Amino acid sequence: MTELVKVHATILNKVLSEDCAILTLHIPTDLDYFKGHFDQAPILAGVVQLHWAAEFAQQYLDIAATDVMDIQVLKFQEMILPGHDVVLTLTKKSPEKVLFSYQSSYPSHDPSSTVNGAVKSHSSGRLIFAETPLITAEQTNNLAGEA
Repeated sequence: MTELVKVHATILNKVLSEDCAILTLHIPTDLDYFKGHFDQAPILAGVVQLHWAAEFAQQYLDIAATDVMDIQVLKFQEMILPGHDVVLTLTKKSPEKVLFSYQSSYPSHDPSSTVNGAVKSHSSGRLIFAETPLITAEQTNNLAGEA
């Protein structure tokens, strides 16, 4: 099996708050994930989009759980292609629930349009992380007594 080495998008910009992270990502053309997916027309696999959303949620939104227990209202609408820039928006709704969406803008070809570009939705959904069990003071004392 081939080892994956180049597996991360380049973060071009990030806007962070307590419950929201907005990351502008550049999708390098030489990501290992593009090898074989697909040779003639590479696209960023949905599982990679989910992995990045979970990883960045844990990193920037203080999600303590390490495992995703469920994925809800998952939609894949437009392909993410090599070399493109996308905006990943992560919104923490609770300690275990994070909404995510990947979007990009593209220029309007209508010269009469006053809008610079339209927004293209690539994917979105809700990640449900495994609840982190709280250890009570009594359990902590019991664990200390066992050592």
